[in-house]
Amino acid sequence: MTAPKSTPPLTSFLDRLQHAGIEPGDSDDRRLSKSLLMLATGLISVAIILWVLLYSFLGPSFSSTLPFTFQILLAGNMLFYIKSRNYDFFRVSQLGLFLFLPFIAQWNGNIISTSGVLLWALLAPVGAILCVGVRKSIGWFIAWVVLTALSGATDYYLADVASMARLSAVPTQTTLVFFALNFISVSTIIYTLLALSIAERRKAQSSLKKAHAQILLEQERSEKLLLNILPGPIADRLKASDKTIADGFADVTVMFADIVNFTQVAANMSPSQVFAMLNRIFSAFDGLAEQYGLEKIKTIGDAYMIAGGLNDDVPDYTAAVADIALAMRNLLRRDFSINASQLEVRIGIGTGPIVAGVLGKKKFIYDLWGDTVNIASRITSEGVPGMIQCDVRTYHRLVSRFDFHEPQTLYLKGKGDMTVYRLIGRKGAAIDGDS
Repeated sequence: MTAPKSTPPLTSFLDRLQHAGIEPGDSDDRRLSKSLLMLATGLISVAIILWVLLYSFLGPSFSSTLPFTFQILLAGNMLFYIKSRNYDFFRVSQLGLFLFLPFIAQWNGNIISTSGVLLWALLAPVGAILCVGVRKSIGWFIAWVVLTALSGATDYYLADVASMARLSAVPTQTTLVFFALNFISVSTIIYTLLALSIAERRKAQSSLKKAHAQILLEQERSEKLLLNILPGPIADRLKASDKTIADGFADVTVMFADIVNFTQVAANMSPSQVFAMLNRIFSAFDGLAEQYGLEKIKTIGDAYMIAGGLNDDVPDYTAAVADIALAMRNLLRRDFSINASQLEVRIGIGTGPIVAGVLGKKKFIYDLWGDTVNIASRITSEGVPGMIQCDVRTYHRLVSRFDFHEPQTLYLKGKGDMTVYRLIGRKGAAIDGDS
């Protein structure tokens, strides 16, 4: 078994340093701000130690009290933050130390003798940009400019023989070395902080893009689910407003398809077999509804309800309803992969005014009401297997293009005697005989 790769000590240290003080509930921006400030503190502390060692190695003799005091202040403030978790105080105080400590060191000599140590103070406005934002960082930058100008003016106007003597005590080579090191080190830290900030923000943007893509995917799934429940225009209205949706339509063709003897056939089947049988048939009906551009309204037990005329997709919707009725009947008679139990269907079609709307706030359904719906339902239940029965209005609209049997008179409860016409098929088409 391969042993896990160990993390290099330096990388491990930097990682722990970056994530010290980060709380689980911190936002991405706050986490990044904390990470950058902690990293800058660590890098500056390491630089102070290296500078003291380099000065000792190059030969000049000077007191190490001041740089070690600075380091204790920086590290102590960081430890106080880790214990107190008061990030707002830590951010302001640490940036203040970044700003003032280099100037205090520079005021012990002059800009030249201290090798431009005040450059380190530039980390304060840069850190403020990264940790508090551009607007709030302006004050930090102005403070750095003012302090730099004051230091330069002081060195220019107050320089005397004694200060020049202190300058001559430091070899020129040493001064030049530390000028270069200060420029390189400050530039490196600034570059590191900016690079890390940009990299982390790009990671955050990438995460946001992934989250946005996931949201769009979930939204698409929700849209599909909603469109499987409601007609497209109704779904759009429901999303745009929570007002009640109820519309009146002057002319709609409604069709019911009822599976004959379904209860008796299902009695000898397991629940899963009953579901599979109905699902195959109704899924095939769904495909036909989509093919003919009609709106499936609902299934009621073993009955299937369709309507045409609820939108402008199909101008000749009554003929489309007649065509789908014929297609449903023929499908069950010919395709035994879908209709293995060889079930028959009886169909009723009515045309006229209806009211349509969405009922309820939860588990809502788009439904139709009115005399047209009742007539289509009742002439369906009064039909015989394989029969497609139409009311008078539907007959007059289709008779020029479809063949019908002679009219029949049915007694419908609540309506009395009513004339219906049994649809045969389109004129000139091969007739699939009905029983």
